Amino acid sequence: MNDRSFTWRDGERLILFRDELLAAAPEELDAHGWQRYELLATPRALVAAPVELPERAVAVHEVPSGPVNEVSAAILDGVTVPSLVALGGGRVIDAAKAIAAVRGGRVVAIPTTLSGAEMTRIHRFPEGHEAVHRVRPAIVLADPGLMTSSPEDALRATAMNALAHGAEPLYVPQANPVATMAALRGAELIATALDEPEAERDRSPLALGSILCAYALDSAGIALHHVAGQTLVRTMRIPHAPTYAALLPRTMEAMLDRAPDALAALAGAIGTVPERIGERIEELAGGRRRLSELGADRSRIDAALDAMLARADLQMTPDPPDRAGLRELIESAW
Repeated sequence: MNDRSFTWRDGERLILFRDELLAAAPEELDAHGWQRYELLATPRALVAAPVELPERAVAVHEVPSGPVNEVSAAILDGVTVPSLVALGGGRVIDAAKAIAAVRGGRVVAIPTTLSGAEMTRIHRFPEGHEAVHRVRPAIVLADPGLMTSSPEDALRATAMNALAHGAEPLYVPQANPVATMAALRGAELIATALDEPEAERDRSPLALGSILCAYALDSAGIALHHVAGQTLVRTMRIPHAPTYAALLPRTMEAMLDRAPDALAALAGAIGTVPERIGERIEELAGGRRRLSELGADRSRIDAALDAMLARADLQMTPDPPDRAGLRELIESAW
């Protein structure tokens, strides 16, 4: 098996993984029947894109910062072709999925971070709209260099987001052997890559680790960490990846007694013992990160707790924490 370049046909989905794939994106779109599409991207992503990608698009939509439900709603009425190409991080790809869900469309994802959004059907809907089904990208063009192109501090934050995707499938009720194998291999690849000096790091294993962890998450589902992280991002309007990086050491420590076998397997995959899992994740994150450093508003904690407790996904956690336990978790990451 070649971990550096492969084509993966997963049911109705096609994943292409190889270096310099962004440059070949227009040709790959043509080859797979995407002659007519609209492009969603950020200005940063467009700078790196081949000029043919926006030139061939029916329209180009720059995705602003903000919650996915808000930015997708702002773009929705301007979209006339339901075939969408999303070039960007999680916000861009999730916005494309949200619009496609409402419009009955389809998505090609070209990720520029380790968000994992390209591999899942997890997304919100545009504000004021609902849909029967969520959308998972039909084609993923995964270019390892592009996916790992963020500066080192941001790269480590998005890598912790990816690692969290590999952690939760290990202990939720829908945990299964395939998701577990993918999650543990993905976690191992992420940790091994981040242990390398930045100048010498092999980016392909890091990108592959992210894809495998996100695949596992899409298969098995979410629990405590994602409930806490998603809710804090939404209620406090703080950035997604750094929030996950601040929470992950603490959420994994909280899971040690709840899912000891799963956490032992995860600890082994990232090169530590269960008792040091929080410290090890902090090492991989580039140091301890705190919610208070992200502009989180302490006065919004109660609103966040209300929202967490209202989510059914919280019950996917073995021995789900009560309000006091959730508060303790958030305070420990403050």
